[in-house]
Amino acid sequence: MSDGLNRRQFVKGAAGAAAVGYVVKTGVALAQDAPSSRVRVGVMGLSRGKALALRFGGLTGVEVACAADVDINRAKAGGEAIEKAGGKAPEVVQDFRRILDNKDIDALVCAAPNHWHAPATILGCAAGKHVYVEKPCSHNPHEGELMIQAARKHNRAVQMGTQRRSSVSITEAMQLLWDGEIGRVYHANSWYGNARGPIGKGLAAPVPDFLEYDMWQGPAPRVAYYDNRIHYNWHWFWHWGNGELGNNGIHALDLCRWGLQVDYPNRVVSAGGRYRFDDDQQTPDTHNVAFEFEGKKSIAWDGMSCNRHRNDFVTFYGEDGAMSIDGGGNCTFYDGATDKVKKEVKGNQGDVEHIENFVAAIRNDKPLELNQEILSGHKSTLLCHLGNIAHRTGRTLNCSTEDGHIMGDEKAMKFWQREYEPGWEPKV
Repeated sequence: MSDGLNRRQFVKGAAGAAAVGYVVKTGVALAQDAPSSRVRVGVMGLSRGKALALRFGGLTGVEVACAADVDINRAKAGGEAIEKAGGKAPEVVQDFRRILDNKDIDALVCAAPNHWHAPATILGCAAGKHVYVEKPCSHNPHEGELMIQAARKHNRAVQMGTQRRSSVSITEAMQLLWDGEIGRVYHANSWYGNARGPIGKGLAAPVPDFLEYDMWQGPAPRVAYYDNRIHYNWHWFWHWGNGELGNNGIHALDLCRWGLQVDYPNRVVSAGGRYRFDDDQQTPDTHNVAFEFEGKKSIAWDGMSCNRHRNDFVTFYGEDGAMSIDGGGNCTFYDGATDKVKKEVKGNQGDVEHIENFVAAIRNDKPLELNQEILSGHKSTLLCHLGNIAHRTGRTLNCSTEDGHIMGDEKAMKFWQREYEPGWEPKV
């Protein structure tokens, strides 16, 4: 299994880089003085993408050359923020395909809604771009498989934006976990809490002048514009989003899978639903999902969209104790007999380091040397998809440990992929 760099690889990378005068950020040497070191990126989606653009633009030798958003007001605001932060004023567009057509741009940063993540990534790879794609990497399982194919076919670096994979503190704690600090690890529990309010009952409305709604819909089959879905509430509609499990659960589940060193589950069960508000939302606001793996290991996720109270972000349980990771990337080990703290590892979420890792892979022409390469990103995203499929069908899913496919359930496998707007079907 090759889910990211382990602690020993971090150290080895640092030692080797020091010998040739490189700067090391996350285990990959950054040859910043090399002639080919300049990296130009284009950003698609200027909500989350605005923060990403500023982080990319803050790195030495990185230029944000294009800011794309279907909402021209957000595109302009993003461009102004990039310029104000000290960068060169980027081209501001509503159609992200301008990024693909620009041969001087090296990478696409996709921070658009979930239904765009895979299609944009596949188009980006085909256009010769490396891709930093936000989580979850896909809207459905089949898209994740296509993304891996596209990355391999075009030899592109594709990194999913689960930034804790690049946290030095979490990486160190994971190595301690694997080295037996709490004995054999067999279970991981994870939680998410929020206090989201209702979105009400939407009304059909004219498309605002500032919004290119047809491009916003992109690969999704066309539906009328409603006044309570854009720019954020699309998360709670299956047509475009993946609910709280895909929106936030992906971060915790990725850590669980990483720490347990597991790939595909053999059984998935789900419970929950829409319990809090009577509104237009389709996805669960209360959701409990459990995954079983070979080797007597399991993962559980408890999501509460409308109640902030929760336990730690992620907790691992072993035969000799437990290890918790909080939302900030701090890790605490507990003794199994007394439950007293025995070791602490302080750190951060790895936001900047994750981007540095992506840029380094581009500079060094090593597309697989990523802390969250698309194959690993797909495996973690697939847990979210399987949890949602179990919820939507009301069934226990039995899955292949070779690729995660659902076995013996044609109804459930119908959710493995989606229908697309004619002409927008992703192809590799």
